[in-house]
Amino acid sequence: MQDKYSPADVEKAAQSHWKAIDAYKAVENDPRFPKGKYYACSMLPYPSGKLHMGHVRNYTINDVMYRYLRMNGYNVLMPMGWDAFGMPAENAAMANNVPPAQWTYSNIAHMREQMESMGLAIDWSREMTACKPEYYKWNQWMFLKMLEKGIIYKKTGTVNWDPIDQTVLANEQVVDGRGWRSGALIEKREIPMYYARITDYADELLEYVDTKLPGWPERVRTMQTNWIGKSTGVRFAFPHQIKDAAGALIGDGKLYVFTTRPDTVMGVTFCAVAAEHPLAVHAAQTNPALAAFNAECKLGSVIEADMATMEKKGMPTGLFVTHPLTGAQVEVWVGNYVLMTYGDGAVMGVPAHDERDFAFAKKYDLPIKQVIVSPELEAVQERMLRIQRGQEDGSNGILENVRRELALFEFSTDEWKTWYETKEGRCVNSGMLDGMSFAEAVDAVANELSIRGLGEKKVTFRLRDWGVSRQRYWGTPIPMIHCDDCGSVPVPEKDLPVVLPEDCVPDGSGNPLNKHEAFLKCDCPKCGKPARRETDTMDTFVDSSWYYMRYTSPGSNESMVDARNDYWMPMDQYIGGIEHAVMHLLYARFWTKVMRDFGLVKFDEPFVNLLTQGMVLNETYYREDEAGKKTWFNPADVDLTLDDKGRPQGATLKTDGQPVHIGGTEKMSKSKNNGIDPQAQIEQYGADTARLFTMFASPPEQTLEWSGSGVEGANRFLRRVWAYGYAQASRIGAALGAPAAPVATEPQKTLRRELHKILQQADYDLKRIQYNTVVSACMKMLNTMESAKLDDSAESNALVAEGFSIFLRLLNPVAPHITHVLWEELGYGKVFGDLLNAAWPQVDPAALEQAEIEMMIQVNGKLRGSVTVPKTADKAAIEAAALANEAVQKFIEGTPKKVIVVPGKLINIVV
Repeated sequence: MQDKYSPADVEKAAQSHWKAIDAYKAVENDPRFPKGKYYACSMLPYPSGKLHMGHVRNYTINDVMYRYLRMNGYNVLMPMGWDAFGMPAENAAMANNVPPAQWTYSNIAHMREQMESMGLAIDWSREMTACKPEYYKWNQWMFLKMLEKGIIYKKTGTVNWDPIDQTVLANEQVVDGRGWRSGALIEKREIPMYYARITDYADELLEYVDTKLPGWPERVRTMQTNWIGKSTGVRFAFPHQIKDAAGALIGDGKLYVFTTRPDTVMGVTFCAVAAEHPLAVHAAQTNPALAAFNAECKLGSVIEADMATMEKKGMPTGLFVTHPLTGAQVEVWVGNYVLMTYGDGAVMGVPAHDERDFAFAKKYDLPIKQVIVSPELEAVQERMLRIQRGQEDGSNGILENVRRELALFEFSTDEWKTWYETKEGRCVNSGMLDGMSFAEAVDAVANELSIRGLGEKKVTFRLRDWGVSRQRYWGTPIPMIHCDDCGSVPVPEKDLPVVLPEDCVPDGSGNPLNKHEAFLKCDCPKCGKPARRETDTMDTFVDSSWYYMRYTSPGSNESMVDARNDYWMPMDQYIGGIEHAVMHLLYARFWTKVMRDFGLVKFDEPFVNLLTQGMVLNETYYREDEAGKKTWFNPADVDLTLDDKGRPQGATLKTDGQPVHIGGTEKMSKSKNNGIDPQAQIEQYGADTARLFTMFASPPEQTLEWSGSGVEGANRFLRRVWAYGYAQASRIGAALGAPAAPVATEPQKTLRRELHKILQQADYDLKRIQYNTVVSACMKMLNTMESAKLDDSAESNALVAEGFSIFLRLLNPVAPHITHVLWEELGYGKVFGDLLNAAWPQVDPAALEQAEIEMMIQVNGKLRGSVTVPKTADKAAIEAAALANEAVQKFIEGTPKKVIVVPGKLINIVV
């Protein structure tokens, strides 16, 4: 074997071997693996053209899991595919004047090469690509089945419309009210769209968060629960006599709202409606200023989350509705924070007990009426009364303190106080509700409104139906046909897939499918007359909602999934970023339940366990011009000045030597130019070094801070591994070719005990996916073997051979290339077979046995020393050894009162 570690040679040899034997091809019910299947899958990447360090970390976590479980007897599947549709490809196509397909397939080829260079245990025979017809055919098939069952439906929806690019923009593409690319003022536009009834599954989705997802992080389960957002409250109406131009009551004379705080209904001082609400539209017909305000509101975001942070604006309509319980007239305003697509497009304004309403009321000088009193305030008021009555001492500043406390708690219309929202208080200034608790008031209000025919208790969800259509080219074509006579007609199943043309080049003037006559022209399946295809494509979340099941059924042409899916699913371990913790996972859970209800799968939830790996961070550096624009520089292009403790004191750009600002540590991103090219790392140090560093630097679920010195340290460790194997080659060779030779001397026993103790802890850490401490264990094991003082006996040779075989198997999941080559070069492969399939090393209980044990000695509970005694020593012998200890004797005068022996652990001497 070579005397020096050469990563390029080592990795080429290992990868050639794995490729030659098709090492990672997974077969159902493989008899080689007695423990059955284990499906571990990383979230599929978007083919942007280059892997980033987040990819490296994600896939290495998966790979470590794969190799460990395979050596433990599991039939493990680790597949890979491409989330290949979507907006970035269209943007790149416009920038480069090439079809998205060309850009996408080129990127996939390059990224696959990068993945292969990492030595990942991917079964490439199962590769799926979302933009290929053999995959998206089943998106279309499922769409038609859902349409047939009423789970997919069509309705008019509110979208962000870019009037220059003639396209719908995602919310994140709207910057300061303008299109991110065109700069045009964005319009809210009502257009027909297809929706999936995910709300029909809201209760089940919510229930299963608690009952069927115990292997998910609590943080993610909370995010799912909050997004579904189940609320119990009252939906009720404010009656009115407002009529349209034809003399008909608008909305049948009822303005409906929903509230989770019906106990505050007596505190309503205004109602706010969306700009698109029929009352707002009616009022604007005779009010030009209001019409202009409504138009301004329609330029705003359609994201509910934005409503919470945007500046609240409003304008009165001049219309009034009637309070359903008091009969008071309530003014109706248009509010820019009210969305027509949420609930009834109207809210009741209770400024005393809602922070948003409070800010709105203060801005427009609207009445604020307290109708809830907090228990904290009542307690302080009661104490003040006792002092005033002489029932409690108010001297020595006590009265002044109570007054100050009272001022803190008393109701104020000058500033918002968070306890105004309390549900634990009592109703006041509320007529029939006075004195009632929250629960009592809810029942009373719901009952009274029900009697009057104006409202009822209702359960609502924050979750909204999923809009699955997008007005873009690069996506799954929606399989619908538009006929002048028959309307919207589904494409017959026999005609699937509806193939997306791959020759279009988007130019920013709208969906190019609208100009692609060969795609557009077709005949109506019902009447046979000329018709036109739907040009909307599906949301790319459709692609990622079930791809992991397609991995299980590669090449299935007759069905979406086949019987092989029953073997692999549900997935045992899903791995991905926390940024996908809501939408992707929610849609995947929903899609699974629909497939179950269609009889395609036999399980309720797709992912048994979920790991959300932390982000990869790096330093940032920038310069700022006079206008405040920042230019970011890659850390590799910057020189740092350090103080005597190694702390950064300044930074300069290598190219010009001029200073740059140190921006702090942030997530690696293109925008901050602080990414590290994995391919460059692999070419310089080798894939095993990159893998080792990303596993060692941080636990998988926590953030990882990039460190150039840490990468170099990982490479030094691997060079030491190779050097040790080279130095011990003759010993190992002699032991492997000789009869077993058990350890005999105390140094041999000590070394073997330490190796098995490290293995025991590392095995525990592997089971709980704490791979950073597994790498630490490998380092500790190598240190132990290097420092061992062994003779040249056959027993010592056997111990070296055993120890290094344990070490190589322990390190293999993290650094598979170097361990594979050393395993073969040192002769282990001839005796034990391919390392890939070698049995995981088992802890030998006999090796952990000790003839002597160390016990700590305390005097009056304080540690004062230790003593080594035979493991079989009785209490009297242990006491005698402890009392004779020189370090302890100086703390003892005379005969101790008591000596307490905790077997195997410590001795406590009481004096």
